[in-house]
Amino acid sequence: MEERNVVKAKKEEFAIKESVKKSLGKGKVSGVRIEYTPVGTKIIVSTHKPGLVIGRKGERIEELTTEIKKNFKLENPHIEIDEITEPEFDAQINADEIASTLERFGPLRFKSTAYRTLQKIIDAGALGVEIRLGGKLPGSRAKSWRFSQGYLKKAGEPAKMVSFAQARAQTKPGTVGVKVSILSPHIQLKDRVKIDDALIEKLKKNLAEAEQEEELNKVKK
Repeated sequence: MEERNVVKAKKEEFAIKESVKKSLGKGKVSGVRIEYTPVGTKIIVSTHKPGLVIGRKGERIEELTTEIKKNFKLENPHIEIDEITEPEFDAQINADEIASTLERFGPLRFKSTAYRTLQKIIDAGALGVEIRLGGKLPGSRAKSWRFSQGYLKKAGEPAKMVSFAQARAQTKPGTVGVKVSILSPHIQLKDRVKIDDALIEKLKKNLAEAEQEEELNKVKK
């Protein structure tokens, strides 16, 4: 019985998240989190366009709150905005933007769309980016394309630090799948070595000490 309740709660959470994303529109929302508090249900919307989500004098938020309250029978839903200050490093925002561009202008210019997005992310300072497009791109058969620059962690604990997201573009030839992976420059990698003047001086000092010790050993022998 308890397992059924958990499954039911998770399904409701998923439905709420999808409803919020659909209501606000593709490309405006990165993610939706739900927290349960004693005073009601807190719905946290992560977005890089808080003004569009909130609306004039909070009208959009009020409409969305009323819609959620009505459709999901929540007593006291409360929507909060979590502003994303660096959208270039958010995989979901970039995946949605690529999908929106393909839907708006068609898949003929998919290469320029992917390269432009990739370059924008790299110019912002990302350590690595990978964009994968698959589906009815120009041609009679479905095909996959990969665009990448820098490096990404794909195994082990560091791979969990990679921001990954998927999106779908409904174009005239058919559906195009979009996958984006981004390694932010703010991630602390244990195996990352920064070569600067201080490190070079330290290496020179260690080398000189090693040579000096070797000379002393030769004299003793």
